[in-house]
Amino acid sequence: MTKICGIIVCLLIVGLDVAAAILGIQAEVAQNQVKHMKLWLFECREPSQDAFRLGLGAAAILVMAHVLINLVGGCLCICSQDEFQRSSSTRQISMVCLVLTWIVFAVGFGSIVIGTMSNSKSRSSCGFTHHHFLSIGGILCFLHALFCVAYYVSATAAKDEASK
Repeated sequence: MTKICGIIVCLLIVGLDVAAAILGIQAEVAQNQVKHMKLWLFECREPSQDAFRLGLGAAAILVMAHVLINLVGGCLCICSQDEFQRSSSTRQISMVCLVLTWIVFAVGFGSIVIGTMSNSKSRSSCGFTHHHFLSIGGILCFLHALFCVAYYVSATAAKDEASK
């Protein structure tokens, strides 16, 4: 039963992250369809309401996936370097995956938010070009899914190892 629940959790996390990635990439496509004028390094363009909505959805789904994996993954608390070195390899892998999950989440979420905010209604702007933030955030959602599954599997294995 627990294996089936684990598979369902992993599929749910991957599904959420893939949905966020697709929305982020679609937001980039919608942003590129808006009229813009480019002069050397500067670019003037109108904001895209579709890109704003899609980016907002991608950010919300990425947050949901991240919160969910942190809730179901549990807390494997390691408070010091010494404790980390003394812990089992499964627990060390779990902690490394958890840290990588947070790093990828922070960079991916930040990229999506920057791309989304550049498409806000109040932002008809001219300035340096800020391309590809939404698609970079979308690609990082795929990477987030990979690290989340690795974290869940290793955290579950570390909990099973500790209970024996």
